[in-house]
Amino acid sequence: GVTSDEGTVYKFWLTAKAEGALLKSIHSDVLKESAKKANFPGFRKGQVPPYAMPQIRGFAVQEGIVQTCQSAVDAFGLKSLKGSDGEVEVLEDIPEVAKDYKLGDDVQFTATFNAVLDPAVAKSSTDDVI
Repeated sequence: GVTSDEGTVYKFWLTAKAEGALLKSIHSDVLKESAKKANFPGFRKGQVPPYAMPQIRGFAVQEGIVQTCQSAVDAFGLKSLKGSDGEVEVLEDIPEVAKDYKLGDDVQFTATFNAVLDPAVAKSSTDDVI
């Protein structure tokens, strides 16, 4: 790996599943937030028109994937990098995945990201080894 201020940077590949329940929850939150701000011509204030739903669904899928990646990073004792070095690159075409997505379904995805071993977590996990 390459070395940074935070330690040795490794590139990780992750194949995971964003849980349907998580995506549904995010979708619900995004929809509520959008409805608060919604002011579309021809629709009552607070009403999200059908043509805006694919964007909301797309955002929910994208956010679910990001949260799933963050959970994996935390679970494996890694630390995300700050700024553009810490970006997650999802190999699937998110807008295409979101277009076919049915609310409540899991979304399988593959992503790559750069991270460093978190010394605090790495140390505590090696302490448990007997």
